[in-house]
Amino acid sequence: MFLENKANRNQKKGWIEGGSMFSGKTEELLRRIRRAEFANQKIELFKPAIDTRYDETEVVSHNESSRVSTPVNSSSEILLYINMSEVQVVAIDEVQFFDDGIVEVCNQLADAGIRVIVSGLDMDYKGVPFGPMPRLMAVAEYVSKQHAICTRCGDLAQFSYRIVPNQQQVLLGEKDAYEPLCRHCFDEAMNNTED
Repeated sequence: MFLENKANRNQKKGWIEGGSMFSGKTEELLRRIRRAEFANQKIELFKPAIDTRYDETEVVSHNESSRVSTPVNSSSEILLYINMSEVQVVAIDEVQFFDDGIVEVCNQLADAGIRVIVSGLDMDYKGVPFGPMPRLMAVAEYVSKQHAICTRCGDLAQFSYRIVPNQQQVLLGEKDAYEPLCRHCFDEAMNNTED
């Protein structure tokens, strides 16, 4: 479902809209950006500078769709790159890697009449809410939770289970480091890890 503002276009109203790994969340972000482009809207795309898995500056999905973005080191930098009177859509990928200030940045943008699209993981590899995501989801007008497919049983997967030994919360990786699991398979895997 694509969320488009049906309100009077002369009155600028903003809002915030926002899964597990391999669920297509970045692909969905890029799809929403393409739709905004069709509507001739001015778009700015950001990503955390630490995310260099595919490219230094491009946001790239697992399906290899891509778009040039502006990498930033902190949430406050986003505001430095935006002309509030011109931009209509701000998209932010991998939002879980940002500092807690990202929630206020998104609120400030939405309050200025800008549509804010964010994409990120809601839980870390331990199944714990990740970074600013819980607060961001709480203030968002629209939340779409994307699901992957469990690699062990084929059910819907909402957990990103880490398959490499590393205790850091942030570990950039793909299929070499994580696998999507459903609740049952995740609980089973976590119990086996604790043994």
